[in-house]
Amino acid sequence: MMTLNLQHWRVELDSAGIAWATFDKFGESANSLSSVVMAELGQMLDAFDRAPPKALIFRSGKDAGFIAGADIQEFTQLDTADKGRELVERGWNLFNRLAAVRYPTLALVRGHCLGGGLELALACRYLLAVDEPGTKMGLPEVMLGIFPGWGGMLRLPERVGPAAAMDMMLTGKTIDAKRAKRMGLADDCVPPRVMENAARMLVLSNQPRRSLLFLQKLLNGPLKSIVANGARKQVAKRARQEHYPAPYAIIDIWAKHNGNALVAPELVDGIVRSSTARNLVRVFFLQERLKSFGKDVDWKAQRVHVIGAGVMGGDIAAWCALRGLTVTLQDQSMERIAPALKRARSSFARRIKDPLQLRAVMDRLIPDPEGQGAAHADVVIEAIFENVEAKHALFKKLDAVMKPDAVLATNTSSLKLEDLRTVLKNPARLVGIHFFNPVAKMPLVEVVSADGGDPEMARKAAAFVRQIDRLPLPVKSAPGFLVNAVLGPYMLEALRAVDEGNSPETVDEAMLAFGMPMGPIELVDMVGLDVAMAAGKALASSGAEPPKCLVERFDAGNLGKKTGKGFYDHSTGKPAKGLPGTIPPGLAARLIKPLLARTQQLVDEGIVADADLADAGVIFGTGFAPFTGGPLNYAKNQNG
Repeated sequence: MMTLNLQHWRVELDSAGIAWATFDKFGESANSLSSVVMAELGQMLDAFDRAPPKALIFRSGKDAGFIAGADIQEFTQLDTADKGRELVERGWNLFNRLAAVRYPTLALVRGHCLGGGLELALACRYLLAVDEPGTKMGLPEVMLGIFPGWGGMLRLPERVGPAAAMDMMLTGKTIDAKRAKRMGLADDCVPPRVMENAARMLVLSNQPRRSLLFLQKLLNGPLKSIVANGARKQVAKRARQEHYPAPYAIIDIWAKHNGNALVAPELVDGIVRSSTARNLVRVFFLQERLKSFGKDVDWKAQRVHVIGAGVMGGDIAAWCALRGLTVTLQDQSMERIAPALKRARSSFARRIKDPLQLRAVMDRLIPDPEGQGAAHADVVIEAIFENVEAKHALFKKLDAVMKPDAVLATNTSSLKLEDLRTVLKNPARLVGIHFFNPVAKMPLVEVVSADGGDPEMARKAAAFVRQIDRLPLPVKSAPGFLVNAVLGPYMLEALRAVDEGNSPETVDEAMLAFGMPMGPIELVDMVGLDVAMAAGKALASSGAEPPKCLVERFDAGNLGKKTGKGFYDHSTGKPAKGLPGTIPPGLAARLIKPLLARTQQLVDEGIVADADLADAGVIFGTGFAPFTGGPLNYAKNQNG
């Protein structure tokens, strides 16, 4: 057994006869389950069949975590139905074999344990979770348009009950070590310093696994249809089957085939090789590309100074504090800062249940009406109102006190950096760090460079965006950058459709049916009719009239969600909508056309570097239907 010559696994036998299988994928920073890795695991099990150990413990040799999942590169090579079935069969058979071995097995989970990694852990008799912030477990295959086909659909419901398992599999969400123990997914949860001793004791304990409650066993057996029907209703609220078939397949494979996808080969082929899966895998790689920006900078921000405690500035400051930075928030008086602190506290309280942790985060968010934090900050973000003279006056003051190597950024959405930086001693230092509303939910942040800007500052800005767990998109300074520039023509076309007699509900329904997360009229209400009006005036100067339906509401002071009423009544917090009418044929195609054209134009003009980055920006900045792979990918497939 000890003479195994494996590239990706190290096997050691300790004095108690326990085999420690350390997974350390060669040449990679994170572990993933490629076909070669799985073949080596098979060889290991062959050797253990010949000379069984007292017990077997799986652990990771990577700092990054346990196992990130299957090797997603291999998904891009599934060009035939047979290859898709082979991929599922390989993992299903191997993990069933692991689950059936006679000696006890344990997965020592520290850091991320996702997808195929959790399926491997579930095939072990015991799962020991290490209690630290990076430990996260989940089956996020649905996010890639596929299903957990290596035993997850069978074993997760058996461990945690079908309702909790369905929730994890259908949303792709992850859980931490403590929650895993509470749910019964982990047998125990221990701190890092005792993890190896705890693993030895647990794997040799012969301790029986926690049994499911009788009702849970019924719901996982004869009463499966109750859970399945409830799950279908929940999924239908979020995703249409024609756009996202995977969650519906997960429910069917569990309910009808006990989690064995191989019994339904037509489902395997229909899902694994679907355009949705292909496009969602594409979106995964686009996201990885965005994450790579700023990686080449050996620099980390410790302190952030935000000027402007309005909704955007206050929420940017709160998000930075939540992500571990010390933040000073400046405005003209404490009265102006107080509402931002109150909003931050209620937002944090929803996420953080431990009162000591909550207090620690609030302590990092410091009101600073005098602006003293600017002198110590590594990143200074200006988020005041959109007025060139006001920003000039502010930048002059900042220029006099800021550290020379600190990042000076503006959150402007409509002004050109070239016009704002003229008062600086070193105009090249100004960058744009453009967040979207709501800051805590929108993953994309545009990192804006002006002509002749300092590339090092842009790289630092991207590194800062990654540090606060957001996706940086490099764009050039131009009106609306990428995201707002493509939304403008799309929303105006939707407003014209309302002028022609279509109800707002009908126009919104056309785009929801297309796959958008929100209709364009509701979006106008969200961004504000005053903002849409400014875009309309820009069009008016080119000879086109702003839409009448917009002008009427604007003149009446109905500016959307911010005033409680726009196209819809928002007095309850949610838009009150009537039933949509019949959608005119071709309406969705007509509404999407100006968005597609503008996206292509911005690539042609070099505002964004290439079509892939434009697709990434529009997906993560607007929620553009991910199953399409992005607007330009969609346009190419329509034309192709």
